[in-house]
Amino acid sequence: MKVHRSLLQLNSEIATCMGCRLSRKRRNAVPGEGPTDAEIMFVGEAPGESEDLQGRPFVGAAGRLLNELLASINLRREEVVITNVVKCRPPGNRPPRADEMEACSKFLSRQMAMVNPKFVCTLGDFALRRLVGKELSIAKVHGEKRSRHGRIFVPMYHPAAALYMFRLRETMMKDFRRLAELLRQQ
Repeated sequence: MKVHRSLLQLNSEIATCMGCRLSRKRRNAVPGEGPTDAEIMFVGEAPGESEDLQGRPFVGAAGRLLNELLASINLRREEVVITNVVKCRPPGNRPPRADEMEACSKFLSRQMAMVNPKFVCTLGDFALRRLVGKELSIAKVHGEKRSRHGRIFVPMYHPAAALYMFRLRETMMKDFRRLAELLRQQ
């Protein structure tokens, strides 16, 4: 896996950031992981408890489902970048607040610029609204290719949603197959 030194430096900055209230209660910041030459970047909402403990994104139940979805289109976790809008766990897994997302926005922007993926897959409403459009709903635009600021976004349901609403699992499988089609077209 190719990881550029500047990305390692950014991860170090994230690990020591004290830019918002979330930094005071975290065990570990969760910068994200993946190769700097990845074609796909997945952006979730925020780390959960397992992620906070390990300092890695998507390592709990939602992460296991994400790994399965990747495997369904012949991708491995090590081939993509996985990160979140905010880099520290909100207390009780509450949604991130606007000022917390703003405090982390510089980190996410730099990650996206360093990796420059062909596709950014937003996972869930928070990432979708933060990166693509505040007026959008994941239920209406999932699996659709969207362009914004010269980037191609593919909104998807958050894997955690399929853990609670099993019927979404097939929808997510279809969205991942659509992503595979988009990759082949590039």
